[in-house]
Amino acid sequence: MKLTGGQIVVDTLVREGVPYLVGIPGPQTLGLLDALLGQDRLQMLQVRHEQAAVFLADGYYRVAGTPLAVLASMGPSAMNTLSGVVSCAVDSVPVLVLAGSGPAEMADRGELQELERGRAGGSLAVFAPVARGVWRPASAAHVPRALQSAFAGMLTGRRGPAVVDLPLDVQCEAANVELAFPYAYRAGGQVLPDPDLVQRAADLLAMAHRPVILAGGGVLAAEAWDELQALAELLEAPVLTTMMGKGAFPEDHVLAGLHAGWLGSTCGNALARSADVLLAVGTRFAPRSTSHYRQGVTYSIPPTRLIHLDLDPGQIGRHYPVEVGIVSDARAGLAALLDRLRALGVSPSIGGARAGYLDEVTRLRNEWLTRVREVATDARRPVTVPRLVAELRAHLRRDAIVLTSSGTTQAHWLREATIYEPRTNLTPGGLGAMGWTLPAALGARLAAAPGRQVVGLMGDGDFLMTIQELATAAQYDIPVVLVVANNAGWIGLRDLQAAAYGPERVTGAEFLKGREPVTPDLASLARGFGCYSEWITSPEEVGPALERAFAARRPAVVEVMVERDDIPSGGQEQAWCDVPVPAYLAERRARYEELAGAR
Repeated sequence: MKLTGGQIVVDTLVREGVPYLVGIPGPQTLGLLDALLGQDRLQMLQVRHEQAAVFLADGYYRVAGTPLAVLASMGPSAMNTLSGVVSCAVDSVPVLVLAGSGPAEMADRGELQELERGRAGGSLAVFAPVARGVWRPASAAHVPRALQSAFAGMLTGRRGPAVVDLPLDVQCEAANVELAFPYAYRAGGQVLPDPDLVQRAADLLAMAHRPVILAGGGVLAAEAWDELQALAELLEAPVLTTMMGKGAFPEDHVLAGLHAGWLGSTCGNALARSADVLLAVGTRFAPRSTSHYRQGVTYSIPPTRLIHLDLDPGQIGRHYPVEVGIVSDARAGLAALLDRLRALGVSPSIGGARAGYLDEVTRLRNEWLTRVREVATDARRPVTVPRLVAELRAHLRRDAIVLTSSGTTQAHWLREATIYEPRTNLTPGGLGAMGWTLPAALGARLAAAPGRQVVGLMGDGDFLMTIQELATAAQYDIPVVLVVANNAGWIGLRDLQAAAYGPERVTGAEFLKGREPVTPDLASLARGFGCYSEWITSPEEVGPALERAFAARRPAVVEVMVERDDIPSGGQEQAWCDVPVPAYLAERRARYEELAGAR
């Protein structure tokens, strides 16, 4: 059939099941925009900043498992997507960026908004190090192959973003093409593990006295949570989670070892460092989840014997030596281990050899939860962040989806909130982008079933980075609830400065006018965008305000004035973060070098 390049793009997105094209139109996207007319299966969503378009697509994928397409034009518009593309690359989230550009014959001539200095196709070169691939079809006839390659790259192996540059003349010219369905150009199925390696891993696990399973984001990506729970119960092994893996295992389960690492729990860190065999699944052992590799703080590898199962062979043995390294999809790998262990005759030994170990897991978890409850019952006004987290968890359903970005609210939610179900704890764990929560929450709300609770929890610094997307929420009546913990600054950074360099050296992290904290009236700003909003200060107000926000059935913002001095829950007392100290702070530098040398 004869189709324009723009029509080919629309038809391909529909065939791939993409429901939304998210972005901002520009002169170089006119041909693609026109091709949207006359069909109703692909909807254009206008955002107010291109970065937010990628973050929205990120949130949508994490809930629905379907990638979205992002629309940008050349120059500053495409560049605005870059931080979102990098975030998706680090967190293995597929998103397709469609970047319009000027007519092909004008390429590399310095047209308005074109980046051509230093090398041809400069805009595309910016994406090359982080995207799964970058394509620029030279004609409409080449568009199908470019899109097919992009989708195959995004959704095969370790997933991630792809970029297709579409010259305006390519969007508008027509070609005779035959479009294929995804099964014709994209590999299906799972990456299966090597049986010999599975046997070796099963033997190790069967002989272990203190086995621990570490679940990363790869478990969620592979939808392997059932296999994970079955394996844990078979081995009677506690399950820890990384930041990206939190939710893969129910944290009210008797084998829940909770979160480990710098932002982890005392329970998780104690179990991790005392394991004799560690099965790590779908994780890259990022610095945060390992207390920056300091030996014996979170992990003790060796003497702990490591079995590392991951889809990406580049991650195996990268940070810790492995006893067995298995390249596999998490679901296939866990299923194979289950089968092999059952064939070996392994079964739960209730009251048997591991009874004392399971009692220890329960004791450590209860000790941690007791400490969390102590800080979560603080009655001061304004409310503390731990109390806010506790009130939110108490008033949300088990399957509520909560999104957080980098900062104090993220740290407390990860440490203190009990997560019960998969894909209910969404956070940018790799890049740690601020400004992520609001637009990602819009995407999550669009992807979630009607009536399901979706909450974005963020600080005021995070909120103000993408506050303009309240206009998007109001325009499309997206009934998301946003809870903004207002402490007038980037207080997590302030607290890190104080801990590493001393409280007298805090600078640049607080919103001050003179010496007094200053903040906009965020609730009033939200009302100005057309959202429901409330302003509260006390713990007792959180639950009722949340209920009213959900009942409003439109975008809602609950601004919560919170205590500016952080209330630690105790996890960081046993963890460590590698923050180098300037040499002129001699005493603190000496202490830092002592701790750093223990890695």
